[in-house]
Amino acid sequence: MDSTTLWRPTGPQELALVEASGWRAWPPRLPDQPIFYPVLNEDYAVRIARDWNVPASGVGYVTRFEVETSFLDAYDVQQAGGDTILEYWIPAEDLAGLNEHIVGTIDVVQVFR
Repeated sequence: MDSTTLWRPTGPQELALVEASGWRAWPPRLPDQPIFYPVLNEDYAVRIARDWNVPASGVGYVTRFEVETSFLDAYDVQQAGGDTILEYWIPAEDLAGLNEHIVGTIDVVQVFR
């Protein structure tokens, strides 16, 4: 089985819910969050965690996780800005499916305060 490495910048509230899942699942989206957007490179995740999450909540985390590539094949990579600003846009209603295809655990790889 092939897997794809993804990163997700997150704040403390979302990370607490990930921890409560045993580091195995992302929490459901809030009503005003129709998309779950994991990113395709660590540098982009760092910029979001450091520049957006820290001012918003005092701390930003960069997480890394693997997803079965066959699941991601149903989604196009979105370029949200420059050449390296790449992410998947997973509709909120598909998040449970993504969680079922996570390989291993969701790991915190960087913390910014």
